[in-house]
Amino acid sequence: MKRFFTVALAVAATLALAGAAFAQMGGPGRMWGGGMGPDPGMMGGAGQFGCPGAAGYAQQHGAAQISEEQAKELAQQYADQYLTGFKVDKVLPFAGRGGAMCSMEMQGPDGQVRTLHVNPWGNVMPFGGPSRCAG
Repeated sequence: MKRFFTVALAVAATLALAGAAFAQMGGPGRMWGGGMGPDPGMMGGAGQFGCPGAAGYAQQHGAAQISEEQAKELAQQYADQYLTGFKVDKVLPFAGRGGAMCSMEMQGPDGQVRTLHVNPWGNVMPFGGPSRCAG
């Protein structure tokens, strides 16, 4: 009887750990839909930042990826509108899921620093995403 409970406890512990690991991966959609498997249309699919429609939209509408210079101009336009007095200080390109992206360090009139991200299609957002307040 003692041996049965020992084996049952070991099996239960293994199942609990496997379940926790499976939950951390996000379920079956994340395993194959994260760009690693045959079906990019599942959760976390081929779109930018896990948005399955973003890549399809760009392909359907012929949106070309922007250059670093264009990204710098867009970031400066954003700063002129929302961050008065800020100028582009550094352009830091990096690779994202959708293509080449840029991080812009903006220098304020009193030495403040803000960071903006420009995605491959010209969308500008403050560091931390679109929900973050500018200013």
